[in-house]
Amino acid sequence: MKSLVRYVSVAAAVLASSLAQPLAGCTNILVTKGASKDGSTIISYAADSHTLYGFLCFKAGGRHLAGELLDIVDWDSGKFLGRIKEAPVTYSRVGNMNEFQVSIGETTFGGRQELQEPAGIVDYGSLMYIALERSRTAREAIQVMGELVAEYGYASEGESISVADPNEAWIFDIIGKGKGKKGAVWVAMKLPDGTISAHANHSRISTFPLNDPKTCLYSKDVISFAREHGWYKGEDKDFSFTDVYNPASFGILRGCEARVWSVFHRAAPSLNIPIDIAKGVPGAKPMPLCVKPDQKLGVRDVMELMRDHYEGTELDMTKDVGAGPYHMPYRWRPMEWKVDDATYVHERAISTQQTGWSFVSQARSFLPDPIGGVFWFGVDDTFMTVYVPMYCSIKSVPKTFAEGTGSWNEFSWDSAFWTFNFVSNYTYSRWDDMIVDVQKVQRELEGGFLGRQAEVEKHAETLYRQSPELARDYLTEYSCRQGDMVTARWKKLGEFLIWKYLDGNVRDAKGEVTHPAYSPDWYRRIIKEKGDFIRVPAGQEGH
Repeated sequence: MKSLVRYVSVAAAVLASSLAQPLAGCTNILVTKGASKDGSTIISYAADSHTLYGFLCFKAGGRHLAGELLDIVDWDSGKFLGRIKEAPVTYSRVGNMNEFQVSIGETTFGGRQELQEPAGIVDYGSLMYIALERSRTAREAIQVMGELVAEYGYASEGESISVADPNEAWIFDIIGKGKGKKGAVWVAMKLPDGTISAHANHSRISTFPLNDPKTCLYSKDVISFAREHGWYKGEDKDFSFTDVYNPASFGILRGCEARVWSVFHRAAPSLNIPIDIAKGVPGAKPMPLCVKPDQKLGVRDVMELMRDHYEGTELDMTKDVGAGPYHMPYRWRPMEWKVDDATYVHERAISTQQTGWSFVSQARSFLPDPIGGVFWFGVDDTFMTVYVPMYCSIKSVPKTFAEGTGSWNEFSWDSAFWTFNFVSNYTYSRWDDMIVDVQKVQRELEGGFLGRQAEVEKHAETLYRQSPELARDYLTEYSCRQGDMVTARWKKLGEFLIWKYLDGNVRDAKGEVTHPAYSPDWYRRIIKEKGDFIRVPAGQEGH
C-alpha cells in the first residue's frame, strides 16, 4: 500500500481532502485453515499511511442494468481514471470482506522503475474491491483481477495481494508493463494447507509451478515479457517473479523482509531462520514463501503477531536510545537519515504509529456464510487498537466507525479514529507505564468479544434456521453496538490517563500522587552525556 484511502464511485474532488502522500508500509499475514486452531482461514492487514483517516467502509450488493457503468477513482490520488462495465450482480462488502467470506489485503512493493506509470483504468485498490463485489471464492477473485487488468489495464505500482475464503489462502503478485503500456504481468500461488505466510512491501513469490492450475495461476506472458526486455534468459522452470520484477536491496531486506522474518520467527521458532535477512546482510538466504507454524494459530494469535516491534530480537525497538526514557517502540520519520555523511535507518516494525486501520479476517467453512465470516476491525496503531467483530453479513456499520463520521481535517470525539489516536498519542509520552493501563482495557474488550463469540453465533444459527435475514439483523445490531461501545470506552480510558499521569505525576491505586524515577539505564545515558557537569559534589547531596 502507498496510501490507502478508499474506493467509491464519487467525484475525485470529494476524495481529495482526505488523500495521503505516497508511502509503502503495510503488512499482511496469511493462515491456512490447516494451520489454524479452529479450521478458519485468516488474513490480516494494516493500512499504513501518515495522512490516512481510518473508517470502516460498507457497500451493499445489488443487481445492475445492462450497459450500466462503474466509475473508477484512484485510491491514492483521487483521480478519476475512467469507467468500466458493471457486473449484472454484485455482492455486499464490509471493509475488505464480502458476504461470501472472501477477504483481501495488500502491500505495495513498487518494483522495477521501468514498469512504473502504466496506462490503465483500474488501480490496485479498485481492483481489490471490484474483485470482492464479483467473487464467491478466492480463486474467482484472482480470475476477476486478471481479467480486469487484461481488459482495462492496470494503473498502479507493483502489489502483493492476499486473498482468502473459507477454504483457501492465496498470494497474488502483480506489476504493470511500464509507462503508457496497458495490462500487467502477475502470478498467484495457493498456500499449502497447514502453512502460514506473510508479505510486507516486497514481492515474495519466487519460482512457481507452470502446469498446476490447482495451486498456481499466472498471466500467459509473465515470463516472456521479462525475456523481451532482457531481464531473464534462463529456463522457464527457474523463473523467479520477485528476483526479476522486484529484486531485493538493503532497504527491501531491512525494512520489508524483516517484518516477514519476525512473523516466521515468532510463529515457527523451531526453524531457526537466520536473522541475517532481517538485518539486510548481502547474500542472505531468502526465506521460504510459507512455513508450518510450531503450533496452530487462532484469531488472537494473529492479532498479537500484528502487534510486533521485534521484541526480544536484535532489532528490538524498545532497547536503544531512540526509545527514550520510557522505552517507546516507535520512531518518527524520516526512517532513513544522515549524520556526518553516513546514512542510518530506524527499524520498520509491523506495528507502527501511522496505521489508519487494520483487520484480521476470519472465514469458516463449517458455518453459514453470514455467520462464518468475521471481519475483526480496528483503527490506529495495531498495538493499541481494539479489534471489534464485524460480521460479513451486516447491513450497516457502527456510527463511530462509519464513513462521514469525522474526517482527517478535524478532531471529533464522535470518531473512533480520533478517539483511539488521542489515547495512543498520549501513551507515547510515558510508554512503559501507560501501555499497562491501555492493554488492560484492550484485553478486557477483545477477551470479551472472543469469549462471547460462541454464544453469539449459536443464537445467530438459531435465527438463521428460521430466516437468514433474522440472523443478519441480529448480527448487524450486535456488531454496531460493540463498535460504538468500544469508542465510548476508549474515550473514558483517555480521560483516565490524563487524570492518572498529569504533568509527569503517577497516581497510585489510592489516587495519591507519586513521582517514579526514570529507569537506571536512562540515568546512565544522561550521565554519559553530561558527566561531571551535573554531578553533585561529595558531601553536598540533599543540600
